[in-house]
Amino acid sequence: MAGPSLRSILGLACDGAAAGSGLAPEPPDITLLSGAAPLSRWFWKNYQHVLAFYFTIKQINRDPHLLPNLTVGFQLYNAFPSDRRTLETALMWLSGGDEILPNYECRTQHRPVAAIAGTSPAFSAEIGTLLELYKTPQVTYGPFDPMLSDKDQFPSLYQMAPEDSSLARAMVSLLLHFGWTWVAILISDDLKGERFLQGLNVEMVKKDICVALIQRLPSTKTMYGSSDITFMTRIGVSSANVHILYGEVGSLITIDIAAEFFLTTGKVWIMAAKWDIVVYEMNHMLHSFHGSFSFSHHKGEIPGFKSFLKTVDPSQYPEDFFFSKLWLHLFACSPAGSLCGKLRVCRPNTSLESRPGDTDITTFSDSSYFIYNAVYALAHVLHKMLLEKIEKGSPEDVEQPRIPPWQLHPFLKKIHFTNSAGKHISLDKKINQVAQYDIQNAVNFPAGLGLLVKVGEFASGSPLHEGLVINEEIIEWPVGFTQTPQSVCSQSCGPGFLRIPQEGRPVCCFTCVLCPERHISNDSDAEQCIQCPPHEYPNTERSRCLPKVVAFLAYEEPLGTALACAALGFSALTAGVLGVFVKHRDSAIVKANNRALSYVLLVSLAFCFLCSLLFIGRPNMATCILQQIAFGVGFTVAVSTVLAKTVTVVLAFKATGPGRRMRQLLVSGAPNFIIPICSLIQVMLCAIWLGTSPPFIDTDAYSEHGHIFIVCNKGSVTAFYCVLGYLGSLALGSFTVAFLARNLPDTFNEAKFLTFSTLLFCSVWVTFLPVYHSSKGKAMVAVEVFSILASSAGLLGCIFAPKCYIILIRHDKNSLKGLKDRSSKRNRS
Repeated sequence: MAGPSLRSILGLACDGAAAGSGLAPEPPDITLLSGAAPLSRWFWKNYQHVLAFYFTIKQINRDPHLLPNLTVGFQLYNAFPSDRRTLETALMWLSGGDEILPNYECRTQHRPVAAIAGTSPAFSAEIGTLLELYKTPQVTYGPFDPMLSDKDQFPSLYQMAPEDSSLARAMVSLLLHFGWTWVAILISDDLKGERFLQGLNVEMVKKDICVALIQRLPSTKTMYGSSDITFMTRIGVSSANVHILYGEVGSLITIDIAAEFFLTTGKVWIMAAKWDIVVYEMNHMLHSFHGSFSFSHHKGEIPGFKSFLKTVDPSQYPEDFFFSKLWLHLFACSPAGSLCGKLRVCRPNTSLESRPGDTDITTFSDSSYFIYNAVYALAHVLHKMLLEKIEKGSPEDVEQPRIPPWQLHPFLKKIHFTNSAGKHISLDKKINQVAQYDIQNAVNFPAGLGLLVKVGEFASGSPLHEGLVINEEIIEWPVGFTQTPQSVCSQSCGPGFLRIPQEGRPVCCFTCVLCPERHISNDSDAEQCIQCPPHEYPNTERSRCLPKVVAFLAYEEPLGTALACAALGFSALTAGVLGVFVKHRDSAIVKANNRALSYVLLVSLAFCFLCSLLFIGRPNMATCILQQIAFGVGFTVAVSTVLAKTVTVVLAFKATGPGRRMRQLLVSGAPNFIIPICSLIQVMLCAIWLGTSPPFIDTDAYSEHGHIFIVCNKGSVTAFYCVLGYLGSLALGSFTVAFLARNLPDTFNEAKFLTFSTLLFCSVWVTFLPVYHSSKGKAMVAVEVFSILASSAGLLGCIFAPKCYIILIRHDKNSLKGLKDRSSKRNRS
């Protein structure tokens, strides 16, 4: 059960009495009111606020340059977290006595000129309405609250704490530093929490940080049932490992109670400064919030404060019985001179520095720092007001200064000074100041002692100078983490992958897909892949482009060497056959098969074999043009020669009697004109090809991974297929004529051999077309070379191999006598 907290409303009075010709100090009036319910629990950490107030008053009264010859007096009240008791305390203070007498002041001394109010904005708002009736200034030392900045509602209220306009940006900077993009947010269910959530959402959207869970904490309850704390089970199973916690003490008690029943480990908490109260006071939270981060406004070291805390004890402030109660709580003894005679007396060297247990009083908190600045701000205002009265020369004001509270407002709005820590202090929120935050790491020890260790800073200046500084070496992570925790919805996509958002989920939830072919991504979490230039190709990881290797069907590689050797070998073989035919030109078989056409055919076949060498090696403009022209014309001559030989055979067997027309055609050598006519037509087609769109050097960058092939582009594909189609029609015509003449009776009839040769020729080139179009790079060139060699070799082998066999081996068949003997034997059989 949560009880009242030891918060303070501090009344500041300026008291003095005439003494001779100057102003002499008068003892301050100290009044302290406290109370507690039987089941209450005190946040003793807050008592540092009282000690900070004591220290500041002491420093001001010792300063010879600030309010000289005057003693600043004060009244001290304890405020309870209860609407009834809050107004009761305020009315009692305004009445100046032990009884509440509204609109009546029973004190004889001057009324205090200002109030320094406590940490709760609700408390400041409640008494602010009452103080406004008297125009009494109220300076708050709690965290900045947007509700209290409404000057129409609270014109007499001033907030010492700076606005947390950069807190959301500072937290987002911490998230980005550690790569946390998937977080849960817990805020107090009030205007301050909602405004913080809006600002945080704006900053998170800019940096693509997503929210896994938003939980609003009630800020008005003191008792919580199971329905209020079951959200802790959601936190325990949440996929987010980082939780942002923002709220006032009232709402943070919800987390306190929930943590008592739900131990939450393996989570990193990022909190605002007021969480230090809970860290230092509540033992059962040690494991749940160990390793968390706390943001607080940067504050300099106040000279003398630590020394004051080391030496101060209740005997110096006997009227403050809460001080004695704190001493009893910390050391289980009563200070010397205490009325509690039944308790043992503390040793003389007992001090707050040697405190046992888990209550830290010596660590300077934000609220204590703001109290220090608030008291000094009011002292500077009073100093300026008194100087102004002295300059006006009013004798009464010099001897007995009387300052109504409402006269402080014009000076409070313009007050600015530099405190002893070197920080510029002003109550004017319109003055733009660089927001600086200290980042502290909560470290909890097994003995129950919790510390906030500074691990970094955040400065919010201009965008060019904004920066976060973190010392990761001294950070203690929560239980369950041995290294920097991760908090992401989806693991980062590395280079080579494309980030695809998951439908219906936040942008932080995505799927990693490998970049498409010929694309790369060289950054993590890339939203699109970049295509490599044509002269480059992606590596296997698809993270960068590499220069492609220039390639072509070279003589040096095995395939090029094999094809070149085959071309030269077949060319040499063709030359050998030609030599045999020339040597045996007067033999019966050579003469019977039209030796002139045989010579032409052998020469054209040798040319066809050699023209395949143009396809091997690095292409250039000359070879690209000669490839197709030599191929087309050479094969046209060869096929037209085969056609001429076939026609010659047909005419020879049809011309059975003298005087017949076919005999005249045969005798006149008309079949020989087939060769120039057919070749001339092919030459004309090639000329048109060269004149319109000739072949040229080109590159093929996509046929094979990592290679750029230098190839000869056909130029006009139509012209190429016209040349190839014309050649195919000649071959088909030769095959048809030879097929019809295959059964003509004669010993030297070569119609059968011509049929087989043209059939093989047509088969090679019919097979060539689909294979050629399905091949790429070197394979395409190799297929074309192989087709040239195979078709030429087919013509050479089918036509001339049987004749060479007879000429070189079966001499008996290559004579007229042998022919007659073989015919006689066939007739007798």
